[in-house]
Amino acid sequence: MKIALRIVVIALVVAAAVWLWGVFFPSADKVIRKRLAETARAASFDSSQSALSKMASAQRLQYFFATNVEINLDLPGHQARQMAGRDEIVQAALAARGSIESVKITFPDVMLTIAPDKQSATADVTAEVKISGDADLNPQEMKFELRKIDGHWLITRVETVQSLQKPEAAH
Repeated sequence: MKIALRIVVIALVVAAAVWLWGVFFPSADKVIRKRLAETARAASFDSSQSALSKMASAQRLQYFFATNVEINLDLPGHQARQMAGRDEIVQAALAARGSIESVKITFPDVMLTIAPDKQSATADVTAEVKISGDADLNPQEMKFELRKIDGHWLITRVETVQSLQKPEAAH
């Protein structure tokens, strides 16, 4: 009986050690997924937020991006837009908060490819965007490039992925 008890205690100690290791030293995959979810929450806003809260969340958004970030957006039904640097991201976020009542962004589908050196990664993401006054959810395929800078995973490049569309029939 003593041997069985010792084996159970050892198994519990090992399980607790493995769990604690995962909590204090999460994998790059887990950290990046969490970081992307936080980015989506920071980019989202709703009408119940005060103007000061909207401004603070727009400012907070910059900390998810590298200083020299490049963003290339080509969304269906909208003019293509390029941004470079954190300041442009903050300005665009502030402008959106001033002209749109609410935006909810989620990344329900993230496929990660982490470089062997564990210092860079690519995330192929499905972004779901719900804009106030728009009855439809607008899913968009996006590609994020991330780099580990000063111990933090920062987004260095974002671009929309153009999905294949069925060509219109000739008349």
